Amino acid sequence: MSHAPMPGADGLAEPMRSRWSPTIFDAEHRLPDAAVATLLHAAQWAPSHGNLQPWRFLVAERGSAVHRVLVPHLTRGNAGWVPRASVVFLVAVKTAAEPGEEKPTDAAVNLYSAGQAAAHLTLQAHATGLWARQFQGFDKDAVGRELGVPPQWRLVAAVAVGVRGDPAEVPEREREREQRVRRRKDLAEIAYGGAWGVPWRGDDARAGAVEHLPDSGA
Repeated sequence: MSHAPMPGADGLAEPMRSRWSPTIFDAEHRLPDAAVATLLHAAQWAPSHGNLQPWRFLVAERGSAVHRVLVPHLTRGNAGWVPRASVVFLVAVKTAAEPGEEKPTDAAVNLYSAGQAAAHLTLQAHATGLWARQFQGFDKDAVGRELGVPPQWRLVAAVAVGVRGDPAEVPEREREREQRVRRRKDLAEIAYGGAWGVPWRGDDARAGAVEHLPDSGA
Protein backbone atom coordinates (compact mmCIF):
# COMPACT_ATOMS: atom_id res chain seq x y z
CA MET A 1 0.00 0.00 0.00
CA SER A 2 1.52 3.31 -1.06
CA HIS A 3 0.14 6.80 -1.07
CA ALA A 4 1.63 9.96 -2.53
CA PRO A 5 0.90 12.66 0.04
CA MET A 6 -0.60 15.89 -1.27
CA PRO A 7 -0.57 18.75 -1.82
CA GLY A 8 3.06 19.70 -2.22
CA ALA A 9 4.75 16.33 -1.79
CA ASP A 10 3.68 14.86 -5.12
CA GLY A 11 6.77 16.39 -6.76
CA LEU A 12 9.20 14.68 -4.40
CA ALA A 13 11.35 11.73 -5.42
CA GLU A 14 10.65 8.26 -4.16
CA PRO A 15 10.71 6.97 -1.53
CA MET A 16 10.07 10.34 0.15
CA ARG A 17 6.93 10.98 -1.87
CA SER A 18 4.99 8.00 -0.59
CA ARG A 19 6.61 7.62 2.82
CA TRP A 20 4.30 7.55 5.82
CA SER A 21 4.37 6.04 9.29
CA PRO A 22 1.93 3.19 9.98
CA THR A 23 1.37 1.48 13.31
CA ILE A 24 -0.31 -1.71 12.10
CA PHE A 25 2.52 -4.21 11.64
CA ASP A 26 2.38 -7.94 10.98
CA ALA A 27 3.22 -9.47 14.37
CA GLU A 28 4.35 -12.75 12.78
CA HIS A 29 6.79 -11.32 10.24
CA ARG A 30 10.50 -11.68 10.86
CA LEU A 31 13.13 -9.70 9.05
CA PRO A 32 16.13 -11.73 7.75
CA ASP A 33 19.55 -10.76 9.05
CA ALA A 34 20.58 -9.63 5.57
CA ALA A 35 17.68 -7.16 5.45
CA VAL A 36 18.53 -5.81 8.90
CA ALA A 37 22.16 -5.39 7.81
CA THR A 38 21.07 -3.45 4.71
CA LEU A 39 19.08 -1.02 6.84
CA LEU A 40 22.09 -0.51 9.09
CA HIS A 41 24.32 0.06 6.06
CA ALA A 42 21.93 2.81 4.95
CA ALA A 43 22.45 4.51 8.32
CA GLN A 44 26.18 3.86 8.13
CA TRP A 45 26.43 5.81 4.87
CA ALA A 46 24.47 8.83 6.04
CA PRO A 47 26.37 12.14 6.37
CA SER A 48 28.78 11.24 9.14
CA HIS A 49 30.02 14.47 10.80
CA GLY A 50 33.53 14.14 9.39
CA ASN A 51 33.28 10.35 9.58
CA LEU A 52 32.89 10.47 13.35
CA GLN A 53 29.56 8.68 13.01
CA PRO A 54 28.48 9.79 16.51
CA TRP A 55 25.54 7.39 16.64
CA ARG A 56 24.97 3.80 17.60
CA PHE A 57 22.05 1.42 17.09
CA LEU A 58 20.81 -1.25 19.45
CA VAL A 59 18.95 -3.82 17.37
CA ALA A 60 15.82 -5.07 19.14
CA GLU A 61 14.49 -7.92 17.03
CA ARG A 62 11.16 -9.28 18.24
CA GLY A 63 11.85 -11.90 20.90
CA SER A 64 15.47 -10.85 21.45
CA ALA A 65 17.00 -9.85 24.79
CA VAL A 66 17.07 -6.19 23.76
CA HIS A 67 13.42 -6.38 22.75
CA ARG A 68 12.49 -7.88 26.12
CA VAL A 69 14.17 -4.95 27.84
CA LEU A 70 12.46 -2.36 25.65
CA VAL A 71 8.84 -3.53 25.72
CA PRO A 72 8.11 -3.00 29.46
CA HIS A 73 9.42 0.57 29.18
CA LEU A 74 7.21 1.67 26.26
CA THR A 75 4.71 4.44 26.94
CA ARG A 76 1.06 3.49 26.99
CA GLY A 77 0.49 4.95 23.53
CA ASN A 78 3.28 2.85 22.03
CA ALA A 79 2.86 -0.37 24.01
CA GLY A 80 0.13 -1.66 21.69
CA TRP A 81 1.83 -1.30 18.33
CA VAL A 82 5.62 -1.28 18.81
CA PRO A 83 5.87 -4.97 19.89
CA ARG A 84 4.26 -6.01 16.58
CA ALA A 85 7.11 -4.56 14.50
CA SER A 86 9.65 -7.03 13.19
CA VAL A 87 12.58 -5.07 14.59
CA VAL A 88 13.15 -1.86 16.51
CA PHE A 89 16.35 0.13 16.15
CA LEU A 90 17.19 2.09 19.30
CA VAL A 91 19.15 5.22 18.37
CA ALA A 92 21.94 6.38 20.69
CA VAL A 93 23.92 9.59 20.29
CA LYS A 94 27.25 10.59 21.75
CA THR A 95 26.72 13.47 24.18
CA ALA A 96 30.12 13.77 25.88
CA ALA A 97 33.76 12.96 25.26
CA GLU A 98 35.07 9.54 26.15
CA PRO A 99 37.54 9.33 29.07
CA GLY A 100 40.92 10.59 27.84
CA GLU A 101 39.49 11.91 24.58
CA GLU A 102 40.87 15.35 23.81
CA LYS A 103 38.56 16.45 21.02
CA PRO A 104 35.45 18.18 22.42
CA THR A 105 32.06 16.69 21.70
CA ASP A 106 29.40 18.85 20.08
CA ALA A 107 26.26 17.13 21.35
CA ALA A 108 23.93 19.25 19.21
CA VAL A 109 25.76 18.43 15.97
CA ASN A 110 25.95 14.78 16.99
CA LEU A 111 22.20 14.72 17.53
CA TYR A 112 21.72 16.25 14.08
CA SER A 113 23.93 13.53 12.60
CA ALA A 114 22.10 10.75 14.43
CA GLY A 115 18.82 12.06 13.04
CA GLN A 116 20.19 11.83 9.53
CA ALA A 117 21.29 8.25 10.11
CA ALA A 118 17.82 7.33 11.37
CA ALA A 119 16.24 9.07 8.38
CA HIS A 120 18.44 7.15 5.94
CA LEU A 121 17.48 3.89 7.61
CA THR A 122 13.80 4.82 7.40
CA LEU A 123 13.95 5.72 3.72
CA GLN A 124 15.89 2.56 2.89
CA ALA A 125 13.19 0.55 4.61
CA HIS A 126 10.47 2.18 2.56
CA ALA A 127 12.45 1.80 -0.66
CA THR A 128 12.63 -1.96 -0.11
CA GLY A 129 8.95 -2.52 0.59
CA LEU A 130 9.12 -2.28 4.37
CA TRP A 131 7.39 0.22 6.63
CA ALA A 132 8.99 2.26 9.38
CA ARG A 133 7.78 4.50 12.14
CA GLN A 134 10.06 6.59 14.30
CA PHE A 135 9.09 7.19 17.93
CA GLN A 136 10.49 8.43 21.19
CA GLY A 137 7.89 7.20 23.69
CA PHE A 138 9.87 4.91 25.97
CA ASP A 139 11.86 5.30 29.18
CA LYS A 140 15.21 5.98 27.59
CA ASP A 141 17.16 6.21 30.83
CA ALA A 142 15.81 2.91 32.16
CA VAL A 143 16.41 1.09 28.89
CA GLY A 144 19.89 2.58 28.65
CA ARG A 145 20.78 1.41 32.17
CA GLU A 146 19.54 -2.12 31.56
CA LEU A 147 21.40 -2.41 28.27
CA GLY A 148 24.65 -0.95 29.58
CA VAL A 149 24.72 2.25 27.52
CA PRO A 150 27.82 4.23 28.67
CA PRO A 151 27.29 7.62 30.33
CA GLN A 152 28.82 9.39 27.31
CA TRP A 153 25.98 8.10 25.17
CA ARG A 154 22.23 8.60 25.39
CA LEU A 155 19.26 6.87 23.79
CA VAL A 156 17.18 9.49 22.03
CA ALA A 157 14.65 7.71 19.80
CA ALA A 158 13.80 4.47 18.03
CA VAL A 159 12.70 3.24 14.60
CA ALA A 160 10.20 0.39 14.32
CA VAL A 161 10.35 -1.55 11.04
CA GLY A 162 8.19 -4.32 9.61
CA VAL A 163 5.55 -5.16 7.04
CA ARG A 164 1.94 -4.09 7.05
CA GLY A 165 -0.43 -6.12 9.18
CA ASP A 166 -4.17 -6.76 9.01
CA PRO A 167 -6.17 -3.79 10.38
CA ALA A 168 -8.87 -6.23 11.50
CA GLU A 169 -6.45 -7.65 14.06
CA VAL A 170 -5.97 -4.42 16.00
CA PRO A 171 -8.38 -2.38 18.16
CA GLU A 172 -10.58 0.16 16.44
CA ARG A 173 -8.74 3.01 18.13
CA GLU A 174 -5.53 2.00 16.39
CA ARG A 175 -7.27 1.67 13.03
CA GLU A 176 -8.70 5.15 13.46
CA ARG A 177 -5.25 6.56 14.17
CA GLU A 178 -4.16 5.58 10.67
CA GLN A 179 -7.20 7.29 9.18
CA ARG A 180 -6.38 10.70 10.59
CA VAL A 181 -5.78 13.60 8.23
CA ARG A 182 -2.07 14.31 7.87
CA ARG A 183 -0.99 17.87 8.52
CA ARG A 184 2.21 19.75 7.97
CA LYS A 185 3.02 23.38 8.71
CA ASP A 186 2.99 25.83 5.82
CA LEU A 187 6.40 26.55 4.33
CA ALA A 188 5.95 30.10 5.61
CA GLU A 189 6.17 28.72 9.13
CA ILE A 190 9.31 26.65 8.64
CA ALA A 191 11.35 28.41 5.92
CA TYR A 192 12.51 31.98 6.39
CA GLY A 193 14.19 34.39 3.99
CA GLY A 194 16.04 37.60 4.85
CA ALA A 195 15.54 37.35 8.61
CA TRP A 196 14.10 35.04 11.23
CA GLY A 197 10.34 34.91 10.97
CA VAL A 198 10.20 36.43 7.48
CA PRO A 199 8.69 33.78 5.16
CA TRP A 200 10.85 32.71 2.27
CA ARG A 201 9.54 34.15 -1.00
CA GLY A 202 8.90 30.74 -2.60
CA ASP A 203 5.92 29.91 -0.39
CA ASP A 204 3.38 31.20 -2.89
CA ALA A 205 1.46 27.92 -3.10
CA ARG A 206 1.53 27.32 0.65
CA ALA A 207 1.79 23.63 -0.22
CA GLY A 208 1.92 20.79 2.18
CA ALA A 209 -0.29 22.25 4.89
CA VAL A 210 -2.89 19.47 4.82
CA GLU A 211 -2.68 16.02 3.30
CA HIS A 212 -5.90 14.06 2.94
CA LEU A 213 -5.12 10.36 2.74
CA PRO A 214 -7.32 7.34 3.43
CA ASP A 215 -4.56 5.47 5.31
CA SER A 216 -1.97 7.80 6.78
CA GLY A 217 0.44 8.27 9.64
CA ALA A 218 2.70 11.01 10.85
